[in-house]
Amino acid sequence: MKKKLFVLLMALALLGVSLSGCSSKDSDAPTLRIIDSRISEGKIVIRAAMLLLEDRTDVNVELKDEMTAPNSFQELIADNADMFMSYDGTVLTTLLHIDPSEVPEGSTVYDYANEQVQEQNGCELLDKLGLNNTYVMAVTAEVQETYNLQNTSDLAAVSSNIVFGAEHEFFDEEGSAKYGPYVEAYGFQFKDAISVDLNLKYSAIQSGNFQATVVYATDGLNTQANLRLLEDDLHFFPEYNGALLVRSDLFDKFAETCPELRDVLNELGGIFSDETMSELTYRVDVNGESVDDVAESYLREIGLLTD
Repeated sequence: MKKKLFVLLMALALLGVSLSGCSSKDSDAPTLRIIDSRISEGKIVIRAAMLLLEDRTDVNVELKDEMTAPNSFQELIADNADMFMSYDGTVLTTLLHIDPSEVPEGSTVYDYANEQVQEQNGCELLDKLGLNNTYVMAVTAEVQETYNLQNTSDLAAVSSNIVFGAEHEFFDEEGSAKYGPYVEAYGFQFKDAISVDLNLKYSAIQSGNFQATVVYATDGLNTQANLRLLEDDLHFFPEYNGALLVRSDLFDKFAETCPELRDVLNELGGIFSDETMSELTYRVDVNGESVDDVAESYLREIGLLTD
């Protein structure tokens, strides 16, 4: 009898463990499909969004493989995804092929890009995340000191002595804020221009393959590589305010299962300054911490996750 009772109790205990371990998410509910980012900054933002969704909602989330911004945008338009992390400058110049000079007087890059992407493609930018990760010209410390460079026009004057390199995407013809228009605007006459994989850019410049490149202003690897950032004195690059880009019908899709979805995602609004994101990406790219740990620790630090 005691043996049977023990077996029964054990069975009930195991059943309890099994029940407590079940997901509370509804398998029949719609799934929020998020495209991962190719850079650490975007990965941190995406993980932060996923942590908030897990903490605040019962939304099913699918993290899709990383891809370039144009490909991610096409996935949104084709309804193969719902959201990815982007920038108002990217939406304007790369995705919509609008030159910053076309932004109407009195409007901002963010407002105009958002207006146009809603009208043309049924997508929208959520609240700005707080960081302005614009492109900026960067040179090695040796080049900066040799030529006493302070702004990008200074570099243009000595560019025939310099090899420039950047990721493949910067040499694409898609968008107005790319290599061709950049060279034309500043009058660069580089000794050579080298296209490399994004993941190899920093190691290439540290190895001496080239001496100048364009970088994201908030990238922690700029510090590790001891790069000197030059002032964009002609204001060639527009603002690149980070924001989640979503399908406009996303919130209708979740109207019944998660009516608070927009509010939850917009809790990320304004929480990432340039300085903060530089520190966070440094932890990932230089210290080797995981994006999941970095995102979670930061959300806890600022009080968005408390359990």
